[in-house]
Amino acid sequence: MNSKFNHIAIAVATTFVGLGAAPLLATPAMAAPVMLLSNSVALSSEAMIERQEIGADGKERIVLKQPKDVIVVPGDRVVFTLRYVNKGSEPAADFRAVNPMPGPVQFVSVAEDWAEVSVDGGKSWGKLADLKVSVAGEDGTAATLRAAAAEDVTHVRWIFAKPIAPGAEGTISYRGMVK
Repeated sequence: MNSKFNHIAIAVATTFVGLGAAPLLATPAMAAPVMLLSNSVALSSEAMIERQEIGADGKERIVLKQPKDVIVVPGDRVVFTLRYVNKGSEPAADFRAVNPMPGPVQFVSVAEDWAEVSVDGGKSWGKLADLKVSVAGEDGTAATLRAAAAEDVTHVRWIFAKPIAPGAEGTISYRGMVK
């Protein structure tokens, strides 16, 4: 199964605990762990809510909680982790993973320096610092460009530079904040 192009777009409909019952477009990380398969690469995912707690020693520490175990409120930090494994017998070349940003979550950062983001619904990609967004002019004036910001991010993408070897596994992740 040595495909020229392995690609998976990650999106499922789910609800985000604590934000109401309306369905939203989200990564599988926001739902129960999910297994997706693209050729020979399987992905599973999870979202964890980052909280600060005071330990028994009186020191503040950051802990990760399952969304089902806490009330999720605006300002909560979310860590989205995708685990991948090549279950095939051949390397998976040109593998890409794409995550749309869930509606109630604003992008904060991505763990891998080789990941890219989009601010236009996945039409163009790059490092956030290099992207621009068009801002409509007031009263019919021409649109202008401004530097893209975290709140403009619509998607996160990882393009694996090297084939994923048979049996190889790893994780990729990004952080968001509940709006």
